[in-house]
Amino acid sequence: MEILLETERLLLRPLLDSDAEAVMRLQDDPEVMRFLDPSPLPRFYTGGFYAALEKETGRFIGWFALEPRGEDEYEIGYRLHSWAWGHGYATEGSLALLDTGFREWGAKRVYAETMAVNTRSRRVMEKIGLKHVRTFQVDWPDPLPGSERGEVEYALTRAEYVHSGQS
Repeated sequence: MEILLETERLLLRPLLDSDAEAVMRLQDDPEVMRFLDPSPLPRFYTGGFYAALEKETGRFIGWFALEPRGEDEYEIGYRLHSWAWGHGYATEGSLALLDTGFREWGAKRVYAETMAVNTRSRRVMEKIGLKHVRTFQVDWPDPLPGSERGEVEYALTRAEYVHSGQS
């Protein structure tokens, strides 16, 4: 098993075809999908997506992503089972990927987006050092409840990351 990152409690490895069922179970949880449009599965296997496993048990808790979005810019994100919420996994995995993006992949900027009403994800973005950049509107064909409040973008540049002492 190819491990990309190991944290105190998590193993992150590239998503595999064999993870499809686990990803579908994650997407079948209405609480997990409350603020998200379902992503088609093929997108997960194009790179940048990593299965998150509890180190102690090997249990699949969800996935993290650090996807290239232009020259030296990456979008960070995650989706975890609701039973894994509140344990710091989102922050732990996101911090590890953020560090990898800046230290090893040469990222100049890392950003994340979510619905403005998704306070849990916004808090994770803040905990990992991302700063609110903007609130914007998206014209969704099938809007989710709360979408009228807009989307938010949080970001961190390499210079800010180095200056913060995280590097």
